[in-house]
Amino acid sequence: MEIKSNKLYMLADGTRLPVIGFGTYRLNGVKGVQAIRSALDCGYRLLDTAFSYQNEGVVGQAIKRSGLKRSELLITSKLPGRYYARKDAFAALQESLFRTGLDYFDLYLLHWPNPRLDQYVEAWQALIDARDMGLVRSIGVCNFLPEHLERLGQQTGVLPVVNQIELHPYFNQSEQRAFNKSHNILTEAWSPLGRATAVLHDPLLGTIAKKHDKDVGQIVLRWELQLGVLPIPKSSTPSRQASNLEVFDFELSEEEMSSINELSRPNGRYKGQDPATYEEL
Repeated sequence: MEIKSNKLYMLADGTRLPVIGFGTYRLNGVKGVQAIRSALDCGYRLLDTAFSYQNEGVVGQAIKRSGLKRSELLITSKLPGRYYARKDAFAALQESLFRTGLDYFDLYLLHWPNPRLDQYVEAWQALIDARDMGLVRSIGVCNFLPEHLERLGQQTGVLPVVNQIELHPYFNQSEQRAFNKSHNILTEAWSPLGRATAVLHDPLLGTIAKKHDKDVGQIVLRWELQLGVLPIPKSSTPSRQASNLEVFDFELSEEEMSSINELSRPNGRYKGQDPATYEEL
């Protein structure tokens, strides 16, 4: 099975990403390897992990067992805030590469801005250096607000090519998406299905799903694709992994897109993790 779309997102640095990735949060141990291998069998080629997920070794093992060529895959990992000091960032990045058994990451991200720590500019410079050394191909961030992104540009002259943020129908991030787009930064969505909470039982989404003979998850992912967002859904169930890719044979109307956008809430974050104050170290 393959992702049934020829479309790719072109990043500002020329890297091309598939329009849907696969999240690996909480996929650990043997079951994690099995789930990620299943996702690769389904056709996913962009895998998203992080140092803090404690499963980079699992991702590496799944890649090894898949039999796929390294050149067929795009692997993302993330640097945690406790290693934002420039001298610590390189060791953490190298440790992540050793865990996965890879020579480089296709995309490497700062996980949170951690504004009280105030080291994200220093960490960003370390990522620029790592890119120049060939340890990573593309560099970006997660959960960065406009003021954080502007500061990176002002102090280093380099903007991220990706900003991975919480995004789902109850928190559509319209202002952040607009800022990212105006600065040629691709928006990726973590928790694109609201971590399978109330979103998948929303009556409006259920009605739209019935109309298109799809499930709610497929409607949400299609909505995100039509927003120009790259969603990274996660599932350990092969049938769900496959169905999350069956989103290229229909299109939502402007009215349906608008009605879904109206579900967004000012306080719609899953756990209230506001990047202006939240610290993830």
